Amino acid sequence: MPTDKRVVVYGASGYTGRLICEYLREYNIPFLAAGRDHSRLKSVVEAVPGIETVDHDIVEVEHSLPALVEAFRGADVVLNTVGPFARWGHPVVEACLEVGAHYTDTNGEQNWMIDAKERYAADFAAKSLVLTPGLAQMYSIGEIAANICLETPGVDTLDIEVFWKGHPTVASTNTILTNAAFAKAYYLEQNEYVEWPDEDGVYQIVVPGQHELGLALPWGGTSHPVWFKDDPRVANVRALGGVLNRPLMLGVPQMVGAALEQMDGKSEAEKYQIIDAISASVRSETPPRENPRINTSLDSVYASGPLGRVHCLINGNCNYKQTALLNAYAAAHLLKAPPHAVGFASSCQAFGHRELLGVLHAFGLVLDPVVTVNN
Repeated sequence: MPTDKRVVVYGASGYTGRLICEYLREYNIPFLAAGRDHSRLKSVVEAVPGIETVDHDIVEVEHSLPALVEAFRGADVVLNTVGPFARWGHPVVEACLEVGAHYTDTNGEQNWMIDAKERYAADFAAKSLVLTPGLAQMYSIGEIAANICLETPGVDTLDIEVFWKGHPTVASTNTILTNAAFAKAYYLEQNEYVEWPDEDGVYQIVVPGQHELGLALPWGGTSHPVWFKDDPRVANVRALGGVLNRPLMLGVPQMVGAALEQMDGKSEAEKYQIIDAISASVRSETPPRENPRINTSLDSVYASGPLGRVHCLINGNCNYKQTALLNAYAAAHLLKAPPHAVGFASSCQAFGHRELLGVLHAFGLVLDPVVTVNN
């Protein structure tokens, strides 16, 4: 039987999924909380403060295309939080196409975005639907900052960095290892993908607002090269990111290296078993709820070109809340109006960079951008 809820949160029992449910409640948007374990879904969703004030249903669904089609039928928007998305995302996207629903997810997997764009963009566009993977703080805020820079003519090169204070979830750790095992990382040079060099260790980079250098990684290449590849204003994009926790960052290459050593010569199924085991051992519990006094975020973009120099800095807090709010706002937008673009579209292409910035600012999650123009 089709759902009467126009919005589905798939993976609602996860850390980000629960936060999306919280913001849908604040928008007073009825929703369907879907996932693989009904009892876990029920306990998580019912723990959301004030959840009784918004109409919602809970459904257990097998992660298969037929089951997802049955669960999603009747919905207009599916907000997917079940990652790694290169591993689990295809049936969800295909189900959205079959039922005629818009799709967003919270991924940070460049290989997934390239694949989704190639495989599904035309079909989504043909149905006037939007496919927006990567609607998440770790990349969307940097995209907002980049678009603010691009409001100044004369720039075509984007140097992007994102930092945040917090703990990776089990899913985030799983994604890091999955990217390392199965994917290459690219930056954009003269509108062509170029593979990041296989470096040992991390990059030291300048972090605006502090004296200490930060440690950063390409994180699988990030979303930005994919989003800007077809933008006529942009020729070059490089993006790095990191956690403002030096010991943790120094440990990431060692963790990845040890995992790759274990996976050497193994089958794909065996590699995934190793990834799952290491992810659970690194972080087996749900991270604590974010504290805005502690869990800060920073997105910095230097844009340059033959006749322009611009820097945009956006400071914020609670990156998981930022991700959740962006997805709830996307649902609110799509229930009332078409997206700004259909088919494969980035966060800003689909919903507008100034609009997304305004929502984040209105909920107290980011400061006003600091923009410096040197022309």
